[in-house]
Amino acid sequence: MIPFSVLDLAPIIQGATAAQSFANTLDLARHAERWGYKRYWLAEHHNMPGIASAATAVVIGHVAAGTSTIRVGSGGVMLPNHAPLVIAEQFGTLESLYPGRIDLGLGRAPGTDMMTARALRRDMADSSDRFPQDVVELQMYFEEAEPNQRIRAVPGAGLKVPLWLLGSSLFSAQLAAMLGLPFAFASHFAPDMLMEALAIYRARFEPSATLAKPHAMVAVNLFAADSEAEARRIQSSAQQQFANLRRGTPGKLPPPIDDIETYWQHPGEKAMVERALGSVAAVGTPDQVAARLSEIIAATQADELILAGQIFDHAARLRSFQIGAEVRERLGT
Repeated sequence: MIPFSVLDLAPIIQGATAAQSFANTLDLARHAERWGYKRYWLAEHHNMPGIASAATAVVIGHVAAGTSTIRVGSGGVMLPNHAPLVIAEQFGTLESLYPGRIDLGLGRAPGTDMMTARALRRDMADSSDRFPQDVVELQMYFEEAEPNQRIRAVPGAGLKVPLWLLGSSLFSAQLAAMLGLPFAFASHFAPDMLMEALAIYRARFEPSATLAKPHAMVAVNLFAADSEAEARRIQSSAQQQFANLRRGTPGKLPPPIDDIETYWQHPGEKAMVERALGSVAAVGTPDQVAARLSEIIAATQADELILAGQIFDHAARLRSFQIGAEVRERLGT
């Protein structure tokens, strides 16, 4: 059976703080390690009241320090926000502290609104257009330093931290294929180009020193519970939060509601949220989740699934990911 991994957006729930979010993140990571998940990834977002992982490398260190075997990484670092050397130093430090356990997933979006992106980058000129060159530069910093190399990552040089490219369109699929890197598609919120991106990635893949054949990861929203009604209910927090974001009023993750139909402002809003969050999702009981994940794996031929779940109640979030792990065991037998 293919590996399952966890994507944690480190949700800050209504009435709580980032400190509580980080405590819950570490608790979930420890459970995920025991349940057999392969990776635990955190995502870079900025100026988002409901997401605590803006300083992604710092949170990765927090999780890696509190676990023992699970791989920990970024899903992803938004490389245009940073100088490649800075990221090489950060992840070289993490790899030195937690050898053999660090992943560096890279995205080319800002992970925020344009005003905040300007505050992060200062110079917006060609920042995303430089993404291919920045990826190659970052790769170079993880190679063994040449004798007369003037600029090197310390730590970082020679550590060969695994790089992944992340995307929600075709651009990163093509670049990952060209560079021979593993590829993860953000189908948990932008599913429209999933199948086309996977086809392009596999068709154009060029073997590299780090990867002999394509390795594609598909992101899936998971809302699992012991009853379908409870699974639908816990899903409503993510649906509300996404709708609020599209309304221009981002906020902390709200508590679930019994009838999500009462929340929509118009039918188009419902359709937009359902398409974004529900197209590549497994929602329901263990049996329903098993059937849906089997369908997704068969349709995408994914080499790995990464499961996301913005769930208000921490105990319910733990139970959802526990069911995900149990389903993987069932599918593997």
